[in-house]
Amino acid sequence: MPNSTLPAVEHDQWPALVLADWEPTYQTLHRWTQIVGKVQLALAPRLNHWWHVTQRVTSRGLTTGTLCGEHHLAMTFDFVEHRLVAETRNGGAESFALEPMTVAAFYARVLEKLKRLGVDVRIWPVPVEVKDQTPFPKDTHHAFYDRASVEGFHRALLAVNRVFDTHRGRFFGKSSPPHFFWGAFDLAVTRFSGRRNPSPPQDAVMGPAYSHEVISHGFWPGGDFADRGRVEEAVFYAYAIPEPPPFRSAPVEPKSAKYDPTFGEFFLPYEAVRTASDPESTLLSFMETTYLAAARSADWAIEDLAAE
Repeated sequence: MPNSTLPAVEHDQWPALVLADWEPTYQTLHRWTQIVGKVQLALAPRLNHWWHVTQRVTSRGLTTGTLCGEHHLAMTFDFVEHRLVAETRNGGAESFALEPMTVAAFYARVLEKLKRLGVDVRIWPVPVEVKDQTPFPKDTHHAFYDRASVEGFHRALLAVNRVFDTHRGRFFGKSSPPHFFWGAFDLAVTRFSGRRNPSPPQDAVMGPAYSHEVISHGFWPGGDFADRGRVEEAVFYAYAIPEPPPFRSAPVEPKSAKYDPTFGEFFLPYEAVRTASDPESTLLSFMETTYLAAARSADWAIEDLAAE
């Protein structure tokens, strides 16, 4: 663990993410990713735990990957050139610039570009997991796009994704890839015990997501989260479902990690990680100590699930 008495260190690969500085762009981009994500939901073959709707971090931004269907459509948010790119198997390609525009305008452009590619798709045009659920075609108040902020967020995603991959590689059992959930706008990686959840949520979305025991870690820029409250900064999180009672009071590292009873998760401020002398080791320590705290409390087969 980094010595907490050392001065904060700035790391180029771990940029500052001050919510107040980029929240208007974040709120707009969140809804843009949901529009593309809903296209993905409509076209991608179903996978367990909703993995078919997640997007992946790339060196250029976020991508749906290839959606196996008639056209083999792939859509990418290119945060280097600042374009949304849609491509199909026959060489068809359409794109447009990512720049300040309303959600309504973005929605119309996406549908128009897909139509030009011969992709006929219908989506439910209402955002999810946000307080303001103005339908996409009527949303003219979210219209911000600051390139520097988006580039900083992308750099943070790349740094976090690398650590999440390392964490995933230490586990022998079933685990998700690090993937981006556009509903909550978070990057997550999840480990599974192999046992079914004895009391899964009784709704059509959360039921399949938590059909089995999980311990999840993720990165979220903060802000308003549906009806559960607001977090004023970017955070890393850790939770277990079902949550074993001793988990919330377990000692975890680093000391700046705290359990939030409203969200039912441990939170670690992104700022505490990025300014640590060794951000990657600090984040891995948080992930490993929270995993072990939950896994031991829930009687997971820890030794059998550890990578050889």
